[in-house]
Amino acid sequence: MAISSDVIRGYNDTIILYVLLNSDSYGYEISKEIRRLTDDKYVIKETTLYSAFTRMERNGYIESFEAEPEAEGTEKRRTYYRITDAGRSYYREKCEEWLLTKDVMAHFILEDPVKQ
Repeated sequence: MAISSDVIRGYNDTIILYVLLNSDSYGYEISKEIRRLTDDKYVIKETTLYSAFTRMERNGYIESFEAEPEAEGTEKRRTYYRITDAGRSYYREKCEEWLLTKDVMAHFILEDPVKQ
């Protein structure tokens, strides 16, 4: 079973910031890492990913930079993203919000809905 994008929409920024906590990365690698970490249960759409980059950069949570091509003879430069101090702070806020959300929702989620 895959998770609905509607359920997780408010936490896309948190997911992306988590991936950037330990190292700078670029869009495709971030997308791959999200798939890997969720065992393919959540696949972030490319449009969602790049909209999040734009929004988070505008809010000061991440910054982008161009990197030199990795392979010789390749002219394409990649746009990398790195988390800022404001992004780290925002990530911590979203984690606290999630813990509260989880606590509230625990009152309404049956452990075994099949039995009801």
